[in-house]
Amino acid sequence: MKKHIIGILTIILLATLLIAVSACSKKQDKLVIGVSPAPHADIVALVVDELKEQGITLEIREFSDYVTPNIALSDKDIDANYFQHIPYFAHENSVGKFGLEILGGIHIEPMGLFSTKHASLSDLPDGAEIMVPNDTTNEGRALLLLQQVGLITLKEGVVGDATPKDIVDNPKGLKFTEMDAPAIPETYQDVDAAVINGNYAIEHGLNPVKESLAIEDESSPYVNIIAVKEGDAKRPELQKLLEALQSDKVKAYIEEKYEGAVVPAFQTKEVADKLAEEYRP
Repeated sequence: MKKHIIGILTIILLATLLIAVSACSKKQDKLVIGVSPAPHADIVALVVDELKEQGITLEIREFSDYVTPNIALSDKDIDANYFQHIPYFAHENSVGKFGLEILGGIHIEPMGLFSTKHASLSDLPDGAEIMVPNDTTNEGRALLLLQQVGLITLKEGVVGDATPKDIVDNPKGLKFTEMDAPAIPETYQDVDAAVINGNYAIEHGLNPVKESLAIEDESSPYVNIIAVKEGDAKRPELQKLLEALQSDKVKAYIEEKYEGAVVPAFQTKEVADKLAEEYRP
């Protein structure tokens, strides 16, 4: 009889433990966010412990290119991504029909013109070879920077989707070589100068503020955003992610670590959506 009672009590105890474990697991939400290695991964790593305390396990998945993260998000392999600026998002989401939306803005990475051969813009010789990213929005952004510093003039009305064909004035007769953005920091020593995205510059130890021949000014609309699947922006755990990334802690970290090479730009979804609409093809 006693063995029978002990057996029943053991079963009840095990059932209770299973229920307790199940209840705990339900309280712990999991998010997977796709990021570029730097500075995105470093910034997100700051909030992992904070979110864990709020019942959210955050997994950081790094991507080395600009294409895969949106595909992964569209396919729901990840819950959010953080690697792209607003004009790029607007173009890719529209053309690729990924069905994504913006959660909020986090920072700007000023794009810079770098050279290992020349110390200033005035040193660039006639016919200089300039390397630029080959994707639509980043190439347009690079050419806008070159126009900003007076090296070229683009057709009137051309904004984020400019290509070398849109150049109407090129006093130095600059020649342009188009290259995958991630590869430029590894090969730009072979040309006179190159326009490099901020995150790839940082990855290769380059500081756009201190080492570039030219850098985007504060009017840049190229805010890096958190993107999510359409309809997910109001998910409580994603809102907590955004709140953590738009905190004073993250702002102070960005300002101290990157010294102007990355600039905090905490945008609301509404502001970011309005900018995205202007760049949607």
